[in-house]
Parts: sequence; structure tokens; C-alpha cells
Amino acid sequence: MAGFGPQMDTALRPAAPSDASAIAEVLVESRRAFLPFLPFAHPPHEVRRWVAEHLIAFGRVTVTEQDGKVVAVLATSEDEAQSWIDQLYVLPGYERRGLGSQLLEHAHAILPRPIRLYTFQANAGARQFYERFGYQVIKLTDGQLNEEKCPDVLYEIAAERTDA
Repeated sequence: MAGFGPQMDTALRPAAPSDASAIAEVLVESRRAFLPFLPFAHPPHEVRRWVAEHLIAFGRVTVTEQDGKVVAVLATSEDEAQSWIDQLYVLPGYERRGLGSQLLEHAHAILPRPIRLYTFQANAGARQFYERFGYQVIKLTDGQLNEEKCPDVLYEIAAERTDA
């Protein structure tokens, strides 16, 4: 991006156990900055432990590193019927630089379709972001099944048609 300050060295890579604290910071600070309506279901120290013991251990986490700092996180999974984007967060101060788009495109490259994800109904920015990439609303919920008890929305990008 010429004219927008010094060039940043950006790389996608698999998360390592040593990234746990940085990943937790991205998750906690992103929720704090971009989801002010959302109650914290767990304090930051529990998020750090969950990231280290569960999220990274599962092995489907990709980070975006910029000049040696983890600034965005993608976690994915698959089940018998579809793939899932479980987490996609960008550290405050690094948004609107294409990092989320880069991670989502990476997910599209590695995951079989259909791909599903949940976001909160009140998260207008995330909803616009996913819809721009072709995600469609599958259902709206009252939030009683998520830890935060906030209404959410299930999105899906369908399998690509082969008969076109």
C-alpha cells in the first residue's frame, strides 16, 4: 500500500504453542474493542488457558504475523456435514488492512464447502464482512445456546456448483 506508511512484513503461519498469549490477546482485545455489547463469559486468564490447552492443541489455528507480532487469528474445524470457521479476529489497530480478508480467503482455500460460522446479530461489521464474501444467513437464534446469551446468526457459504 504505497503512501500509507512503512511497508509491513506480513505472513500467515500455523499457530505454535508459544503463540498462546498473543492469540489470547487478539481474542480478548478484539471483543473488548469491537463487541462492547457482549458480556465476557470468561476472564482473560481463562481465555489464555483455553487458547493454550484447547484451541492451539486442536491444531487448526492460523495466525497473521506482522513484523513479528501476532495481529490476527483464524481457527477452523470440520465435521461430517460441513467445515466451520470457529474464530476469526483481528487485533484492534490492525483492522481494515485486509488481514481478515486474507484469513478468510485462506480458510476458503483449505476447507471443503459448505463452510459455516456464527457471529452475533449485533455485530454489524462482521455481518457485512461475511456477506461481502457470499455468506448467506441460515438462521437467527436467541443466543440461549452460546455462552454470552446474545442473539447470534448462523452463516453459510454453500458448496460451489459444478454444473454451471
